[in-house]
Amino acid sequence: MKVLYATFSIIIADQFTKLLVRGIQIPPLGIDVPGMVLYSSREVLGHVLRITYVKNPGTAFGIGPAFTEIFALFSLLASIAIFIYLYSVRGQSAGIRFSFAVILGGAVGNMIDRVFMGPIFDGTALFQGRVVDFIDVNLFHLPFVFNIADAAITIGVVLLILFQGTRIGEPAQPEIAGGGEIGNGTETGEASDRPDGTA
Repeated sequence: MKVLYATFSIIIADQFTKLLVRGIQIPPLGIDVPGMVLYSSREVLGHVLRITYVKNPGTAFGIGPAFTEIFALFSLLASIAIFIYLYSVRGQSAGIRFSFAVILGGAVGNMIDRVFMGPIFDGTALFQGRVVDFIDVNLFHLPFVFNIADAAITIGVVLLILFQGTRIGEPAQPEIAGGGEIGNGTETGEASDRPDGTA
């Protein structure tokens, strides 16, 4: 499934940007990224757009209570379910499959944080990690802090709504005057051969 390239691209971009914000040190490889201090901000477009380092134990866009293990398990199960469903709709339109691939990329990106990153960066157990959010948008005094994975999920849902019901690459069913479809043997307006008027 070529649409999985979109999934992998989103996962890589999401985790790479989170590492830049978190910071990471791997001395044997000569990698030393200082990262940001937790809750610190850097302005990009004034107060409208900033890079703000926060750790979110809840759902997307910093919403939700701190049921860390529950969200981690749900995130893992949701990622598996989306992948299975994406495979099951492999015969559908490219738009539908691409939408699910984008959603899957976002789901896996945040799932990695919740399930695996806690032991690496926070000294916690598996399934106790918190999601790194850093894209801080303040529009009309409504602040949102999110990450690339959150954005991918939102974009994927919007695309899914737009592509719903489409069948890209499939020819439309030809019609004849009167609204009947060719090939059904009873085109609209066709006279019956039986005396009683039945087909």
